[in-house]
Amino acid sequence: MTFTQEDARAELASAPGSEWWRTAVIYQIYPRSFADASGDGLGDLPGVTAHLDDLRELGVDAIWLSPFQTSPQKDAGYDVADYRDVDPIFGTLADFDAMLAGAHERGIRVIVDLVPNHSSDQHVWFQQALKAAPGSPERARHIFREGKGENGELPPNNWESVFGGGMWKRVTEADGTPGQWYLHIFDETQPDFDWTNEEVRAEFRDVLRFWLDRGVDGFRVDVAHGLIKAEGLPDYTPDPEGGSMGGDADAVPYWGQPGVHEVWREWHEVLAEYDGDRALCAEAWLPTVAETALWVRPDEMHQAFNFHYLETKWDAAALRAVIEESLAEYGAVGAPSTWVLSNHDVVRHASRLALTAENPQGAGIGPKSPGQPDPVKGLRRARAATALMLALPGSSYLYQGEELGLPEVIDLPDDARQDPTWFRTNGERYGRDGCRVPLPWTADAPAYGFNDTGASWLPQPTEWAGLAHDVQVDDPASTLSMYRALLAERRARGLGAGALEWVDGYGDDVVAARNGSVLVIANLGAASVDLPAGEVLVASGPLDGDRLPTDTTVWIAAA
Repeated sequence: MTFTQEDARAELASAPGSEWWRTAVIYQIYPRSFADASGDGLGDLPGVTAHLDDLRELGVDAIWLSPFQTSPQKDAGYDVADYRDVDPIFGTLADFDAMLAGAHERGIRVIVDLVPNHSSDQHVWFQQALKAAPGSPERARHIFREGKGENGELPPNNWESVFGGGMWKRVTEADGTPGQWYLHIFDETQPDFDWTNEEVRAEFRDVLRFWLDRGVDGFRVDVAHGLIKAEGLPDYTPDPEGGSMGGDADAVPYWGQPGVHEVWREWHEVLAEYDGDRALCAEAWLPTVAETALWVRPDEMHQAFNFHYLETKWDAAALRAVIEESLAEYGAVGAPSTWVLSNHDVVRHASRLALTAENPQGAGIGPKSPGQPDPVKGLRRARAATALMLALPGSSYLYQGEELGLPEVIDLPDDARQDPTWFRTNGERYGRDGCRVPLPWTADAPAYGFNDTGASWLPQPTEWAGLAHDVQVDDPASTLSMYRALLAERRARGLGAGALEWVDGYGDDVVAARNGSVLVIANLGAASVDLPAGEVLVASGPLDGDRLPTDTTVWIAAA
């Protein structure tokens, strides 16, 4: 079906309880690595537009674009200097409008990334703050504090940055003397906003309306659990073995504070002013599924990434437990579970599921990391994991390149790495560059079709020629063909709006369930298992006659 920009708004509206975001499969585009129309080595918005037909043929319902707003690119665009414009490396507002219109014409909705926790240090507000005096309204928009020690030479507390090192940076005042300190959860070029300040809240409500007025369908909200800090900013020492975003730790004074829910209620009201079921999706790393579900109560966010599912090991009992808990907890607040296996911040699941050593979120993997993955096992498990995920009721997010079976790029040269984590930890943590390498579109083209010049902001491994889109598109056994088949069956059989019923009798190492007209069986054990009679709709790998091999998932038409 073809939608015009104007007709799409009315066509995409729905009754409460059947909104599009409850069942959608949403494809994350990391713009700098998706496709490069200009040839400068960085992906751009015209590159996205050029591949909209490929996304329609894949079968996704929506796309989410990581930040493309004006930015010095100290953290790949998550350091925003102007929330109402497009960075020239990605194109122009006109390019964005053309991309949005093209997506809507193909029935694809568009979600944009919004980064409210912090700005770039080049944002006009922060530049004004640096020139203003302590205690001024300009400084009140960010979190400035006096230092400790005899002359304020020590930071206000002991907090450690997600990217490594301290979470405070001291400024030089206008008279040249050492002055106050400002808070930055991430890089020092990313000062946090003070969300107790009504001017900050009003500014972001206006930013929401700017993009909603252009026709976007929603927002993925970066660090949605980080805006409010505990009163008094008490000292806190994180577990050195834990993840960097707080999902494995209780009572962190800069994560998951109760006051942040007030912000999302305000944002919910703004989106409710617009037709077409606009949606908010939270990036919120919280200790439990039950706590995460609080973010999607009826008057707050609409979706929250199910990071507990993403972080679950390849173990049948653990997967059954997190699926059951997720459906119960999200269902209790009237929200869908939002399943996800990969994104731009984590090791790609085609590698992660075959790691043999612990790998905290944000650490990444490189040539010296322990527990190096087996690429064959990793891809087999990744395909099986995706086939299981897409059979579940609710919404699912895919990360660009997973439909090609792309692994994490482990052997990036040290001098090519660009993630702030790599630099702020002096190379102790590799960071996220390995999941951000530009996509291969055409096997025998420069930069594998990422552009026509061969330029690439991160080097692409030579083995990606065999994973290029054009190599896989007509191969019925390819990962791309599997994704297309799964998405077609999921849509045709209404699995996103279905209900899950566990099926017993396959052993402890198997996850088996019925969702409507589909029986899904995932074998995570070492031995193959017998399959029931019935039409095989999709299989993640070759079957052994009427037996399901290890690390393989199958969809069978339910009797």
